[in-house]
Amino acid sequence: MALSGMRGLSVFISEIRNCQNKEQERLRVDKELGNIRTRFKNEKGLTPYDKKKYVWKMLYIFMLGYDVDFGHMEAVSLISAPKYPEKQVGYLVTSCLLNENHDFLRLAINTVRNDIIGRNETFQCLALTLVGNIGGREFAESLAPDVQKLLLSSSCRPLVKKKAALCLLRLFRKNPDVVNVDGWSDLMAQLLDERNLGVLTSSMSLFVALVSNNHEAYWSCLPKCVKILERLARNQDVPQEYTYYGIPSPWLQVKTMRALQYFPTVEDPNTRRSLFEVLQRILMGTDVVKNVNKNNASHAVLFEALALVMHLDAEKEMMSQCVALLGKFIAVREPNIRYLGLENMTRMLMVTDVQDIIKRHQAQIITSLKDPDISIRRRALDLLYGMCDVSNAKDIVEELLQYLGTADFTMREELALKAAILAEKFAPDLSWYVDVILQLIDKAGDFVSDDIWFRVVQFVTNNEDLQPYAALKAREYLDKPAIHETMVKVSAYLLGEYSHLLARRPGCSPKDIFVIIHEKLPTVSTPTISILLSTYAKILMHSQPPDPELQNQIWAIFSKYETCIDAEIQQRAVEYFALSKKGAALMDILAEMPKFPERESSLIKKAEDTEADTAELSAIKLRAQQQASNALVVTDQRPANEPPQVTQLGMVKIPSVDHTSVDQELTEANGNSHEVDPQPDVLGDLLSPLAIEGPPAVVSEEDALALAPVEDQQNSVKPIGDIAERFHALCIKDSGVLYEDPNVQIGIKAEWRGHQGRLVLFLGNKTTFSLTSVQAVILPPSHLKLDLSSVPEIIPPRAQVQCPLEVINLRPSRDVAVLDFSYKFGTNLVDNKLRLPAVINKFFQPIPVSAEEFFPQWRSLAGPPLKLQEVVRGVRAMSLGEMANLLNSLRLIVCPGLDPNPSNLVATTTFYSESTRAMLCLVRIETDPADRTQLRMTVASQDPTLTFELKEYIKEQLISIPIASKPPVPQPPIATSDPGALLAGLL
Repeated sequence: MALSGMRGLSVFISEIRNCQNKEQERLRVDKELGNIRTRFKNEKGLTPYDKKKYVWKMLYIFMLGYDVDFGHMEAVSLISAPKYPEKQVGYLVTSCLLNENHDFLRLAINTVRNDIIGRNETFQCLALTLVGNIGGREFAESLAPDVQKLLLSSSCRPLVKKKAALCLLRLFRKNPDVVNVDGWSDLMAQLLDERNLGVLTSSMSLFVALVSNNHEAYWSCLPKCVKILERLARNQDVPQEYTYYGIPSPWLQVKTMRALQYFPTVEDPNTRRSLFEVLQRILMGTDVVKNVNKNNASHAVLFEALALVMHLDAEKEMMSQCVALLGKFIAVREPNIRYLGLENMTRMLMVTDVQDIIKRHQAQIITSLKDPDISIRRRALDLLYGMCDVSNAKDIVEELLQYLGTADFTMREELALKAAILAEKFAPDLSWYVDVILQLIDKAGDFVSDDIWFRVVQFVTNNEDLQPYAALKAREYLDKPAIHETMVKVSAYLLGEYSHLLARRPGCSPKDIFVIIHEKLPTVSTPTISILLSTYAKILMHSQPPDPELQNQIWAIFSKYETCIDAEIQQRAVEYFALSKKGAALMDILAEMPKFPERESSLIKKAEDTEADTAELSAIKLRAQQQASNALVVTDQRPANEPPQVTQLGMVKIPSVDHTSVDQELTEANGNSHEVDPQPDVLGDLLSPLAIEGPPAVVSEEDALALAPVEDQQNSVKPIGDIAERFHALCIKDSGVLYEDPNVQIGIKAEWRGHQGRLVLFLGNKTTFSLTSVQAVILPPSHLKLDLSSVPEIIPPRAQVQCPLEVINLRPSRDVAVLDFSYKFGTNLVDNKLRLPAVINKFFQPIPVSAEEFFPQWRSLAGPPLKLQEVVRGVRAMSLGEMANLLNSLRLIVCPGLDPNPSNLVATTTFYSESTRAMLCLVRIETDPADRTQLRMTVASQDPTLTFELKEYIKEQLISIPIASKPPVPQPPIATSDPGALLAGLL
């Protein structure tokens, strides 16, 4: 920006730069702001030069990070100045200081429109830049047609057309429902014939946005895109200024190929042949050079061409050429190129008939596992996992096992899971599978989940020929001086079941097996002790008639654990001790485990559920037109027409409500709502199934407001106090008791800031005994991101543990998160599903609004779906003051004096979420003094979902929810021959 002649501004900037510390800078800025405010108040003596100078100073102060809350009108007024220097500063400062919702922008719409349709190209560029930067809804409604005409005008210079295309792109992205794109197919076909590469590049950006929204309307543009690629590939009519390191306009090439990927296929044979010729030229002409900038540009074009080749399902010869080219890339020294090569080779796995070609580079891919860069190691692991099949599974799994010992700790869990899955899916024989899993447990026991050793036990149990081999391998691992506890578990189980098959081998007698297993007992945890006790009982069963010495040793162990504080261990010890005295009958009681029923591998399902949604996998699934997987399936969110599926976290059934009847009752009781086509069951209310589907049932008021008990489960421990009242109290307060029974108390302390919150769960043991098997699982709704820290399995007597819970609000919703909390006290399992008070009003920030701010916002939000109005009946009778206190407790601030009617209330608040950020919400409630049971409520905000949810939430707090009536008591049948009985029945 040219500041020549503005000495005051230059002096001010110099003084700011010469400040010794932040305090001096703040004092100088405050002094200047006071001076500017004084000069603006005396506007009559202010020349255009002075106004321009002071507005420049305001912009500089704003760039330093200080809040500039005045002078906006002066900046907007400069837009209408006739001279360029004043108009320039007006447009620049307005686009920096004002957002799309600012009221002052309406004052500038006519001036901006006049500049757009005028003849001055410089003013047109300034206006288009402002509209593109702000991109508000009102700008889109008023100026989009004028921008479109400017783009099609034959008299405009390329500079103006480029800005018009990018401005239209911004308006379409920001307000796709406002910008009318009907009939734009001919417009885009005309623009794609443009010879100027600058205009063509801007138009192609607009075209990519349009075809991503609806490609069906733009089939006529497809041949023109191919002609553009032909022109660039042959370097025909490409000016020197659009050639980047010898590559003709790489940005335009990338955008054009990106646009072609939105079309399912290229049907015309001539067009398809021309396109493949261009792609062949790109593949043949790309190589790795020393110049980094040229590499970046050429590789951007190349990888977009590879994506297009995969999308169009090209011939096998071209696919082979692509894989060969990627094979060169994964062998170079530059890490970025290696990463891109591995990433794109992983994408190529989705294409049929190229897996065998990719296998030729297996050695180089395995070498990448040892790369210093962890991102390259991850891509190599993903590629090896994807390319593995029966022919190369043995080599790949052995390499993964070898790499497991030196792999990063952040990769070991994923590495162990993938190695176990590959061994299961592609095992040449079951003995090799057992070897792999035992090696896996031995090398990375901390990162091997229980599902892995559960699965190997299932295989061994179901295959009799495998049982002696598995038992022998388990016996060999127990000879090691130090083994992981998971190895102790699987070895103890296998030897307990099948050690009798090794009885004739040296060192495998029942006594030897018992001694070597019992050596591990002092070092294992409580759950493993339970498995070892079962193993001892099995050894005793297989040694009938028993060895007296062995029998006495095992009985002594059982007697020792008969008084154990852990209920599971105590019960096993007592029962096994009693059963072991039955002699030969023990053979029938503790017989071998039966075969497991055939079922889907839990490992493969776990891998699918926990699969990371990485960028390359997202691209693969997008091009394969498959549904993207979730990072973690926490609740069973299935379509309504599918049968319920039983999963580990989806077995809880909670009574839900007949939505049809409830909706009808609320419609009849509360009047008709004015919203336009709301989404069905957008968000559950207090009567919804709490994000967990279950069989329909009628619920009472307490069951509707608190959490219903688990179906078919009766807790022997009853809660103290009303769970519903505790939940409602915590919806208003930030600390208190969520749940309490004779054994445990769960307290909550919460802090909320913007769209984030932090809850601390205080789990207190009230008894003099330990609570065991403690589990806390969060079942979150889709709009909340919850992260609960680890919960200890045991809470000592009279102790309290703290478990922080991080909450992020993604979007407006009234769904409520559920805490599945369970523990064991003695032999009793207590399981409770508790609603967490992370409700919508926790993300409100009450901010008072003046009349000057309220009424422009209220008028700008005209009609549904941004402004919804409803007549609510069945309201709890309360005075106006009580209603105001209720709204204040919900974090809505009542603004007195805004409504002239003293019987009405006006309230405001600011809602925070990751999608909406800070968004102002306005509420008006009109009451009838003669009838306090009905009112009219109007809610407005910039987000239609937020408006609907806020309206429904406030209505829930105001109305009296009717208690479901009890089912009628069945009456005995009435004899139809008795007229008196018939009459009594009718009455």
